[in-house]
Amino acid sequence: MSRTTRTVLPPRVFALADDLSGAAEVAAALGLRGRIVLGPATATAPPRHGESVVLDLDTRQLPPVDAASAVRAALAYADGGVVLKKIDSLLRGNLAAEAVAYATGARGVVIAPALPVAGRTVREGVVNLHGTALHATDAWRAEPGAAPVSVGAALGGVPTRVVPLATVRAPEPALHDRLRAVVAEGYHPVCDAETDADLDAIAEAALRLGPGIRLMGTGGLAAALGRRLAQVAQVAQVAQVDLAAGAGAGAGLPGWGGDRSTQADRHHPTGTDTPGPARADDVAPAPDGTPPRPLLVVVGTAEPTAVAQIAQLVAAGARHVPLPAHTLTDRSTRPTLDIRKGVGRAPHGVTVVSIDGSHAVDPGAARGLAVGLAHAVAEAAHESDLVLTGGETARRVLDALAIRELLPLDQIHHGAVRSRTPDGRRVVTRPGSYGDTDSLLRIARALRPGLAPPSGQPVDPPVQPAPLGEPT
Repeated sequence: MSRTTRTVLPPRVFALADDLSGAAEVAAALGLRGRIVLGPATATAPPRHGESVVLDLDTRQLPPVDAASAVRAALAYADGGVVLKKIDSLLRGNLAAEAVAYATGARGVVIAPALPVAGRTVREGVVNLHGTALHATDAWRAEPGAAPVSVGAALGGVPTRVVPLATVRAPEPALHDRLRAVVAEGYHPVCDAETDADLDAIAEAALRLGPGIRLMGTGGLAAALGRRLAQVAQVAQVAQVDLAAGAGAGAGLPGWGGDRSTQADRHHPTGTDTPGPARADDVAPAPDGTPPRPLLVVVGTAEPTAVAQIAQLVAAGARHVPLPAHTLTDRSTRPTLDIRKGVGRAPHGVTVVSIDGSHAVDPGAARGLAVGLAHAVAEAAHESDLVLTGGETARRVLDALAIRELLPLDQIHHGAVRSRTPDGRRVVTRPGSYGDTDSLLRIARALRPGLAPPSGQPVDPPVQPAPLGEPT
């Protein structure tokens, strides 16, 4: 009776994001081994089976035509597998231009912009923020225009059809059949969702549509995809199959993965490395007696909670250095931060830097301010572990350090992703709009467990950060 070994290979995932904090969020949500690549997509190696590559296209602040070109160029490296486009949960950025480029050449794009963990849901094709329609909130206060009235409106020239919540929650195969019908009619389905369970159903139904279908959504959809792929990974092991009995693996997703059959040899399984997220403790601790690196926190966000977040760090002993906005945009007066000595040095090795927003700052100067901030902290950042809030700030700082790739390790809290650089340093990225008032303190204590909790003593309130208009 003949026996064979069949290895069922889980799909590989190639994801695109328009800023770095979003790329890191997706990489962590997928939960696969892989890497975050700081684009452009020049000679980007595609992921192996069971792994992910998340490409930060850095297009949030580009002209729409350039953003669309970047998406088209990146898709050339997809090389099969599951393709995901991460979008902003508040529909900001070059969404219309990038969506048209992303949909070109696809059988269809299944779109699910909900992010339930952040109170961002979709009902009747409209994004709601904590129950209020997006266009009726001030979430776009730092944007040049008004918030779109629907997902379809935000997508511009992409033809869409809304898939209502009742269909998303209907017993299968109702959702799968509806997605297939919408795609067959030449439209791209925009799916309502209010819970993670809704996103799980959407991811499952979309994957069952097979190759040629692309996914578009937030970190919520990426997490749903990750949960589904984790189920696949459980069966992506070498199995003994009795061919005479007609047994089969039957474990993969239709058309996405692959089967590899050889003679049975349980001691030498084929396939790639076992998939799974990298661990934060993969990096060996510093030798005894070696002082830890300084921890540099760079706050590049206009969110009101940033003031309270900085205050908690200061109360725990961090040094706060607000940098005047005008000095960052003027090369002749641009400061250089030195956290190793003198006024910039923190007693606990933690320094938090922000832009002094005491005076009005033009939101249109966001990229210039981020570039200036990155150059100001670059010398100190070379020797530090980093916490970077806001995708634009994070990308400009890492560009100044010539860091082109990150290995995602874990999430400290939702959206606060800890990664490792090629030289072994830790970098935490976080969208500017994420996190409660203790977010930065939680991140700092995860990186420096010995950091004291807030003393409870009154501290001078930090200077209001300048509005860069960049949280994702």
